[in-house]
Amino acid sequence: MTLSQKKLTIEPKIGRIFLTMARDIVIQKFGGTSVGSPERIKAIAKRIVNTCESGKGVVVVVSAMGDTTDELISLTREITETPDPREYDALISTGENISAALLAMAIQALGKPAISLTGRQAGVRTESTHSRAKILTVDTQRILSELSQGKVVVVTGFQGFTEFDDITTIGRGGSDTSAVVLAASLGVDVCEIFTDVDGIYTTDPRKVTSARKLESISYEEMLELASLGAKVLHPRAVECAKENGVKLHVRSSFEDRVGTLVEEAKAMEGNRAVTGATLNESEAEISILKVPDHPGVAGMLFEKLAHQHINVDMIIQTVEENQINNITFTVGIDDLNESVEITKTVAQELKAEGVVFDDNISKLSIVGVGMISKPGVAAQLFKVLGDLGINIRMISTSEIKVSCIIDKDRGRDALNAVHEAFSLDKDS
Repeated sequence: MTLSQKKLTIEPKIGRIFLTMARDIVIQKFGGTSVGSPERIKAIAKRIVNTCESGKGVVVVVSAMGDTTDELISLTREITETPDPREYDALISTGENISAALLAMAIQALGKPAISLTGRQAGVRTESTHSRAKILTVDTQRILSELSQGKVVVVTGFQGFTEFDDITTIGRGGSDTSAVVLAASLGVDVCEIFTDVDGIYTTDPRKVTSARKLESISYEEMLELASLGAKVLHPRAVECAKENGVKLHVRSSFEDRVGTLVEEAKAMEGNRAVTGATLNESEAEISILKVPDHPGVAGMLFEKLAHQHINVDMIIQTVEENQINNITFTVGIDDLNESVEITKTVAQELKAEGVVFDDNISKLSIVGVGMISKPGVAAQLFKVLGDLGINIRMISTSEIKVSCIIDKDRGRDALNAVHEAFSLDKDS
């Protein structure tokens, strides 16, 4: 069977292809800030050429330059509030084409052969769902062919193609996932993620000045942190990396220093109860009031939200008198308007009293694999918030996470206090 004939299932787990090429392959991903200007693209090109001098083949995955994707989205809104999904993807995917072509030119200008490939040319096949498509298979034949000719291969992140050759995008932050998928498909053990920070910190250093950079973090912890609002890595990329055994090395695009390694948890990592904390200021709370307490009511509501690909985070159902309930849940702020409209429709069908929402909230979370063996972590968190006079509106927990919804204007105070209370500014 030839390489092109192999069928790979990418998300959540793919079949590994181990290459027989004499040299190793390096996968590097550069985000939008890393390629945000011609000067930065030239600097990245020099870094890539230096990597090539080690004798390794290099595959680079790039995002769109700076705010290009946001600007393209704004253009669609000037035309229509309800763009056709196919045409929407066809438009917003063009940002990656620009940065990939410019980076290939910059590498060529330094005397190193390079070629840019779109998602289609790189063989990234996705499902047909636009804007949030999952990657299904990768045909690496073209990439391997270009590498065998000594070229640096620059691949557009964020995009793929359907069985009908239509362009799809895989969601905001999807270039991380593209890079991990290519690493897994090519049998590469480590995927380097270059960004505007030099690693993963105990919390956002822009919000807490005492935040400390971590040498390593487990997949499980990173997945929780990414899902809770830490923007260094995309959750789907972390999940795919874990399922395929690909380590992630998060590094600075602008400084040559060791970053943070995302890998399987080590035995010693259970010593600290909490590894990191996050504050997500981009969530909103929706409540459907006085809903009849009948079987299937919650299922009806959340099925309609799921049908529109809206991720619901925290859910609380409170029981009122006379078999009447209130259901409260949180969604991302970008999904608020659509979620409210869907919830209002359901409320009318159920003859509920009404729907209210609040976007003046934040979600404070602590994460750590050490929580499993250390009781009292949640109690300590609640005490810290209580001592600050901060009211907790909702609580959600897992084996390695505790999250609280609080008022947005108290979020930064809470994050700093929690970071100090769990000694996250100090080495274990």
